Amino acid sequence: MPSSPSVPEPAADPQAVEPAAIERARRLTDAVTRLRRSLRSSIRTDYPWESLPMAQVELLQTLAAAPLRVGELATRQRLAPNTVSGLVGKLLDAGFVDRQADPGDRRTARIALTPAGRRQLDDWQRAHERRIASALDTLSPADRDAVMHALPALENLARALAEPAGG
Repeated sequence: MPSSPSVPEPAADPQAVEPAAIERARRLTDAVTRLRRSLRSSIRTDYPWESLPMAQVELLQTLAAAPLRVGELATRQRLAPNTVSGLVGKLLDAGFVDRQADPGDRRTARIALTPAGRRQLDDWQRAHERRIASALDTLSPADRDAVMHALPALENLARALAEPAGG
């Protein structure tokens, strides 16, 4: 009987993650998803005027720092340029942004926040801050402290997630 060729053992997958890490990630994902959904839902109940989609809010937040070209916005938001163009079109129609000539390249335009866009963004921020402050006040002091102590780690996690995969 011929011997069967030896099959090498598969190499350990460097991307493999231990089950406990997967469970932690699942719990965090669930909590973040519920927090975001609850916040958006409660904001619309408490502040019915607040109906700006999150994707548009995130563009306004990015533009608050400085005007950018659509391609730069797409890169920063990790969205397709045509998606960003559509979002920018809605923000232009609402008067929250405008197009400015790019001093470095007259063939392109930069998208800039208008005073109305700044007011909308400020209103959005204040509404969310009030709602979160109110919710934090309902927690026990120990839970409130735990949430606040977790913030630096959550900020580090957000930075790590913003890095390219494997980076």
